[in-house]
Amino acid sequence: MNFSELSRVIEQLGKDRGIKKDVVVNAIEQAFLVTARKKFGIQGEYEARYNEADGEVEIFQYKNVVDKVRDSIVEIDFDAAKKLDEGCEVGDQLGLKIENPGFSRVDIQTAKQIIFQKVRDAERDILFSEFKHREGDLVTGIARRFEKGNVVIDLGKSDAILPKKEIIFGESFKPGDRIQAYLSDVVMTNRGPEIRLTRTSPMFLVKLFEVEVPEIADGTIEVKAAAREPGHRAKIAVTTKDRDIDPVGACVGMKGSRVQNIVNELQGEKIDIVRWNEDSETFSRAALAPAEIQSITLNHDEHTLDVIVEDDQLSLAIGKRGQNVRLAAMLTGWKINIISKVKLQERIKLAVENLVQLSNISEATAQVLVQKGIMSIVDLSAATPEDISRYLGKSVADAKAMVEAASSALDDESIKSDLDENAEIISASAVPNQTGFKKTERTDSGKKDDVTKFSEAERRLREELAAFKLK
Repeated sequence: MNFSELSRVIEQLGKDRGIKKDVVVNAIEQAFLVTARKKFGIQGEYEARYNEADGEVEIFQYKNVVDKVRDSIVEIDFDAAKKLDEGCEVGDQLGLKIENPGFSRVDIQTAKQIIFQKVRDAERDILFSEFKHREGDLVTGIARRFEKGNVVIDLGKSDAILPKKEIIFGESFKPGDRIQAYLSDVVMTNRGPEIRLTRTSPMFLVKLFEVEVPEIADGTIEVKAAAREPGHRAKIAVTTKDRDIDPVGACVGMKGSRVQNIVNELQGEKIDIVRWNEDSETFSRAALAPAEIQSITLNHDEHTLDVIVEDDQLSLAIGKRGQNVRLAAMLTGWKINIISKVKLQERIKLAVENLVQLSNISEATAQVLVQKGIMSIVDLSAATPEDISRYLGKSVADAKAMVEAASSALDDESIKSDLDENAEIISASAVPNQTGFKKTERTDSGKKDDVTKFSEAERRLREELAAFKLK
């Protein structure tokens, strides 16, 4: 079969679409193989070969040499076979070239469709392989159109998708805009490779710093962690082994020029640059800046930080709408609980006053119970004598008397059995996880359901509180 344009088409596909010649040739051979089976019988055995010298596709049909032909599609008579190959024997297989296959217009059209499909598949594989290797890179393209709120971005060889949820809050684009984004994922779909971009990922922030700060790009400064609330605030932790370099200063740049370029790209997002430290307590203090931290207690078993701050530092530590503590939790990877020292001391003092109403409990005994989480007469009545005995170093009998006295006091209207509902304890906590951060929680012990419960964060601080002098 002679195709004068075949060689030119093969070469052109290779140049225009970057598809290797052998891939195109294989697609053509497969297409005509399928067409031959449809025309000459699917039970037959065929082979299609592209003859580069002649620029044609040769089709061969293989038949078994037999004494008596029962199926002419797969068998050939021995006498006829001898004329074609004198050395053949019964049981051999001969490949016969089909000189004039007589393909119809429909056959040719079917072959073309198969070729185009295989070329498209090859093109998809090439694009997927190329962009898969670029995952984790910054890319720049032109916004072309919008689909259900998503921006379709032209990257040159292929389009990419910037999902609506991956766009920084408040920013808008129009067709023709040049957009920079982080290539987060490349997946193969039924329609070909889908290239997904993001402008909200912390890694977008990291990559922007790599571009703006040469010391990060060459490895002199290392980015250890990054956290973002896109469009609002971000924190990034950096370090270096070079004692002559200030990693924070290098990232800020002369008169803040480097970090300002990144802020502009991120729609005014405020960026805190933090010096990383392998000591978790030191790093946590830096991560919670600008708040001044009174003390930090680390619970390695639960991977939790309990932070005590002065009253005037509480709002700074928590941050606007809890941003500071959430970002610090993401940056450090620790759950962070923040508690006001003054309010906590007031709560402890009220708890002691509540317990010493019982005749068999002294102030010293009450302070020990409070440090163990027994915050009121109600708590004491619900405790076991064995626990109270262990806390106080007293006999079980004495402990049982205390518990029974607390239970009796609940029915005595002259004794205040619970904490003052106006007593206030303010705290905030943030938990890092893969999908985001739990909303900062503020607790008010003035609520009826909370007054008898001492939070786990507060319990873990009992050693710190033991040093406080309660008057």
